[in-house]
Amino acid sequence: MAEVHIIGSITGASGFPSANLSCKWSMVAGEEWTLLEGSIKGHTQVDLPVDARFSVWSHPIDVHYSTKSIKGWPKLQFQIFHQDRFGRNELYGYGFIHVPTTPGMHELECMTWKPLASNSNKLWEFFLGASSQLRDTDVIHNGADRFRLVTATMGKVHLELGIILRNFSNYGISMN
Repeated sequence: MAEVHIIGSITGASGFPSANLSCKWSMVAGEEWTLLEGSIKGHTQVDLPVDARFSVWSHPIDVHYSTKSIKGWPKLQFQIFHQDRFGRNELYGYGFIHVPTTPGMHELECMTWKPLASNSNKLWEFFLGASSQLRDTDVIHNGADRFRLVTATMGKVHLELGIILRNFSNYGISMN
């Protein structure tokens, strides 16, 4: 079977309205993909940066897959949270990015977005400190459903990923 090894880190985030951010992440792959080793989900620490323009997480990613098909190539999806002074976590955005299909080191930026709330939900958010969230997080990486949402752009998640490919040529696939 062909194999993909994804090694790297979620280095941080920039461009969000305020600091004190954390990131909940998960890796999504198709049915033909088998996880051999590693964790496909995690949550970073909350960074309380001196410079509010960039949050630093340096959260490691180390995942090893085997596959019989390139269909369902892995994607990383993100949920960014802001922690307020009372310790409440408010959703600041969602995002996803495809794992690169070429071997080597890659520096990536994932743009994030946030669903816009209705006027009644905005009032609820103001008084309770909560924010509108998706019921189903599959919408994050499923284009057909995502484009029906009314959203606002948020910041960027920064990643460094190393991709190692093995045995794809045995299946007639050139990944150069």
